[in-house]
Amino acid sequence: MNFTLHGIAVSSGIAVGHAHLISHTALEVAHYKLPGDMLAEELTRFDAALASTRSELTALRASRPQQAAAEFDAFLDLHLMILCDEHISRAPREMIEREHCNAEWALKVKMDELVAHFEAFDDAYLRERKTDVTQVVERILKTLTGQPGHVPPASNHDTKMILVAHDVSPADLIQLKPHQFSAILTDLGGATSHTAIIARGLNTPCVVGLHHARELLRENDLLIVDGEQGVVIVNPDKQILADYRLRQDQFGLERKKLKRLKAMLASTLDGTQIELHANIELPQDLPEVKENGATGIGLFRSEFLFLNRDVLPGEEEQFEAYRAVAEGMEGLPVTIRTFDLGADKQLNDAQRVASNPALGLRAIRLCLAEPKLFRTQLRALLRASHYGNVHILVPMLSGTAEINQTLQFIANVKQALDAEGIPYNREVQIGGMVEIPAAALALNVFIKKLDFLSIGTNDLIQYTLAIDRTDEEVAHLYDPLHPAVLYLLSHVIGSATKAGIPVAVCGEMAGDLAYTRLLLGLGLRQFSMNPAQLLGAKQRVLTTSLPQIATITQKILRAEDPLKTRELLDKLNAM
Repeated sequence: MNFTLHGIAVSSGIAVGHAHLISHTALEVAHYKLPGDMLAEELTRFDAALASTRSELTALRASRPQQAAAEFDAFLDLHLMILCDEHISRAPREMIEREHCNAEWALKVKMDELVAHFEAFDDAYLRERKTDVTQVVERILKTLTGQPGHVPPASNHDTKMILVAHDVSPADLIQLKPHQFSAILTDLGGATSHTAIIARGLNTPCVVGLHHARELLRENDLLIVDGEQGVVIVNPDKQILADYRLRQDQFGLERKKLKRLKAMLASTLDGTQIELHANIELPQDLPEVKENGATGIGLFRSEFLFLNRDVLPGEEEQFEAYRAVAEGMEGLPVTIRTFDLGADKQLNDAQRVASNPALGLRAIRLCLAEPKLFRTQLRALLRASHYGNVHILVPMLSGTAEINQTLQFIANVKQALDAEGIPYNREVQIGGMVEIPAAALALNVFIKKLDFLSIGTNDLIQYTLAIDRTDEEVAHLYDPLHPAVLYLLSHVIGSATKAGIPVAVCGEMAGDLAYTRLLLGLGLRQFSMNPAQLLGAKQRVLTTSLPQIATITQKILRAEDPLKTRELLDKLNAM
């Protein structure tokens, strides 16, 4: 039977192969009471499952694929960290003792509580970390219940297999890696899920968010996976198969050509140099950054260091992480964003609950409300600035008061370091993110008081259009080409450039090739994106003439009809 499935394209490329279905744990566990004399045995069983899972993850880390060391190391470290979280390691033990319940039930209850914390985050990347929690618990439950792993049978080299799963963890991918899947399909996940990130790092076509693929597909179904369009064709006819085989060969040739661009400077046809920087979460991301020829780190999301922790990272731990990146980039700029956490993050056992976290106590608001926490991070950042070209980026600023308070914090920390004789870069640059419409409209104060700006298009679009981009009911209204969004982008880029203030875009628009020429036409000269997107963006830059695209860019800014705007954008990208 021939049919087509549609999902979210998260890693480009085309693959043809046969489906291999991977089972998953449904996390449906029994709940029963235990007599008092069996509690010690149950606690021992729980502890043994934790120890076995820890050993398994540690062994997997040691056997990770060399070409994806940075990604796998980071994700396995995160899973090991989750395994040590008190919600997973300690709270279930206390519940077993207190309620005389079985280990599986206690673990499931505490997992649900931890997942609830993540679900309340506004930031899509942070929210999807709940998947990592679930994957760790699934692994423990498999040990508790004695379920075997699901590894595919050995196949001959002529048979390409396509992984089909409800969900798949980074650790599972390591186990399955020797089988060399040509593509990955999952029911769950989004653009920022770890499955997506790993797939991009391995240059493996991947489509997620398929909802029911695991149920609809059968073992050995012939599949075509289009990682560019998010399409899966099941049991295609000969003509469709031939067409995609040709596209597959062409895509492979294009990818090889892109690798040749690594050492080239990113400059337009008219000789304007463009800076292409990378977004990262951990120091372990540096090999991929260098492999794709980034000329700097445009966004180091420091909040990743704060996740899944009972004890938040202290000054020394943060300092070592920031210094590692600064030294690793060997003098190239490294922009580190102060932590951008949501209103409901549990800090020092004090949980704040907001009815709308997107508009609540988050990012710089949370930093200013937690001066000790903020001061610790600033000390680590300033100390790291002595070891490289570190810039400090402050998220979600809205106006003068927050800028003044932030700069005063930094000045106070500098004074303290001076008194202690600790070296730092006295000229370290301080920048602000423009992601609130109020910041874009009152840009003068940003230009006067800050050294550089970075536009976070994800939140800027969300707040400008009053659309929760994570809500499926209104996500279709999330439009980077809305006239109001384009006006704000043009205003910020133009005003900063006129004032001689460096300005970058570090949101999803920066890595989307559909918008590269438009942003160039608006005057943008610095982009920051996922490392895997850098070479594609460089190719687009190298084939662009700024004088040639100027007229169409202005027409796009003046357009009011969405269809006309799209037509003009297509024309711009066809030049």
